[in-house]
Amino acid sequence: MRITDNELIALCTDLIGKDNVSLFERLEPNLHRRIVNSLAPDSLPPACVIYPQTIAELSGAITLAYNYSLRVLPCGNATKLDWGGLVSRADLVVSTAGLDRTIEHCVGDLTVTVEAGGKYRDLQTLLAKQGQFLAIDPPYAAEATMGGILATGSSGSLRHRYNSVRDMCLGIEFVRADGALVKAGGRVVKNVAGYDLMKLLTGSYGTLGIVSSITFRLYPLPESTQIVVLTGTAEAIAAAQQQISTSVLTPTACDLLSATAIADLGLGQEMGLVMQFSSLKASVIEQGDRLATLAKELNLEVQVLGETREFWELLEILIWQDELRNLAPALAPSTPSTPSTDNEDYIICKLGILPSVSVAFLQQCEQIFDSQSYYLQIHTGSGLGILRVEEVGDLEAIATQIAKVRSLVEAHQGFLTILEAPQELKFKTNVWGYQGNASDLMGKIRQQFDARGLLSPNRMFS
Repeated sequence: MRITDNELIALCTDLIGKDNVSLFERLEPNLHRRIVNSLAPDSLPPACVIYPQTIAELSGAITLAYNYSLRVLPCGNATKLDWGGLVSRADLVVSTAGLDRTIEHCVGDLTVTVEAGGKYRDLQTLLAKQGQFLAIDPPYAAEATMGGILATGSSGSLRHRYNSVRDMCLGIEFVRADGALVKAGGRVVKNVAGYDLMKLLTGSYGTLGIVSSITFRLYPLPESTQIVVLTGTAEAIAAAQQQISTSVLTPTACDLLSATAIADLGLGQEMGLVMQFSSLKASVIEQGDRLATLAKELNLEVQVLGETREFWELLEILIWQDELRNLAPALAPSTPSTPSTDNEDYIICKLGILPSVSVAFLQQCEQIFDSQSYYLQIHTGSGLGILRVEEVGDLEAIATQIAKVRSLVEAHQGFLTILEAPQELKFKTNVWGYQGNASDLMGKIRQQFDARGLLSPNRMFS
């Protein structure tokens, strides 16, 4: 049975209260834009965005949608709502931002259980008071919610030492497409009971269920942290990367950065290798000295940065934000910076490449994008990376460039997924670019969890 938008708004208001229902046409501009960018061009806008304040209200809202066969677009703070494929239809947007409570923090067990709408930055602040932290560093860290991080599988440079977000997840509770609550895992580290739904839900983009609460493993805050930046020729950087991978050095992060990123951070004019060490102060100093010795043998420039948090925040602004405004002086006051344009058209892609060919891949990207403004970051341990291309005017030309990059990574058993891009480009392009043989299996799993295709329809599965 179909209902009108006004009837849906009335039902949602009765369920969770007027203050927790926002009409689509009255949304603040940034949220409005992200919702529009997440939908196919021929899709009608949703009637409203609702903000359940309890897990019971979230379950009730999804049950309501199921009873009326309404298509639901789940989100947290919508920082990554427009990632991935375009949703074919969304009658209702359901935000978990109101579910922001910390359920339990077991300091002695190094675990924490939080509701899905809690902000990553707020959680880290809470944990730091007990000398602990969650070892993931996702994009949009200031506003990203824990549920959104899990749903998109967002990890960062810390994956080099601590693995991905799915490896941090010990237990999960989520709402199925029919509104039923499901739990898996537990609140202790040594828990092997039941199906590993945590890994299944990680990176599912809200297509299998809506996460309501998560239990994470934690780590003690390190005594000391230091960043060492090596810059130089591609040959020297490749040699350093190879030697470091077989050395006794234990970095918590190890990233390759394109020459464009290094330049706009005020750290040089050639490609760079960024390594972070976090441990006891004596260990950090010793490892930094060893790396500096290795770098000098390869004629690489060495820069040591004590303000590690500031560096990662500036790199996040460079890769993920729309504008770059004089970043370099904060890191290297004597080096002039290069501000980016105010052009809102850009593309952000996630890619995977064999670490052994990552330096050569950076060189090939320099040729593809030539004088165009772009930034590339590759985690050398996993081979995962982020590519940002700015000043996207000619969509056909940029589609050709992205196809060339995709061809390069696929030649080495890699992948390229378009995360953020103009709606028109996504509509005409294969966003996921998946070449494996598991599509049918993933579709069958989706069918078991959501037979009607009500959650994020067509975002991952056609």
